[in-house]
Amino acid sequence: MTSFLKLIKKNWFLCTLVSLALITLSSLWPVSELPLVPGSDKLHHAIAYAMLMLPVALRKPDKWIFYGLFFIAYSGGIELVQPYVNRYGEWLDLLANSAGVVCAVVIAGIVNRLFPEKMKA
Repeated sequence: MTSFLKLIKKNWFLCTLVSLALITLSSLWPVSELPLVPGSDKLHHAIAYAMLMLPVALRKPDKWIFYGLFFIAYSGGIELVQPYVNRYGEWLDLLANSAGVVCAVVIAGIVNRLFPEKMKA
């Protein structure tokens, strides 16, 4: 766990940018049909946005609400754009994305309480 926290402390912004880029590409890339992968589509949405939010919530716990609201609004924007790129925009996806953001904040809060010295600037 300590090495993961050090990685986040050092590279939280890069991790967030890479996650945001991957989510954007995978959400807006035109496909004829969605690939078959195990698990629920909504679970995948929640996991993706939890992984997007987790580095920020771990490293910048005082600014999580700003980033979280931005990620949720960004998610809503993606849902609005998807019909124009041969994808389906679903408001339940936005709900799942929001749940992922909230879960990441809760997990980060627990981790920051358990390992406070690891996340100090």
